[in-house]
Amino acid sequence: MASITLYGIPHCDTVKKARAWLAERGAEVRFHDFKKQGVPADHLARWIDAVGWQKVLNRQGTTWRKLDPAAQAAVQDGASAAALLAREASAIKRPVVEWADGAVTVGFAADDWARRLG
Repeated sequence: MASITLYGIPHCDTVKKARAWLAERGAEVRFHDFKKQGVPADHLARWIDAVGWQKVLNRQGTTWRKLDPAAQAAVQDGASAAALLAREASAIKRPVVEWADGAVTVGFAADDWARRLG
């Protein structure tokens, strides 16, 4: 099975669930920890291009809610979202997965992932 890269934070419940789900299916997965390894700028740009900045930005999470209103209001497009997400990796919706075929998904969706694994 081809390699998959999963980006996230190890203590995130959704990331834990996604990693366990992939492991149960024998998927070869490389884990990239945002907290320790940071967010690669070129990958962040690719994710935003692939799925849209609105999907990559987690407006439901604690990190977003703790931002001051001016910082939230400043996020108006892909460039401003990328700047914020580069500084605040915890505001990225998790997990972000780069699939072997080059596709990018955000969040955990078992049905979609099962189709991708074949």
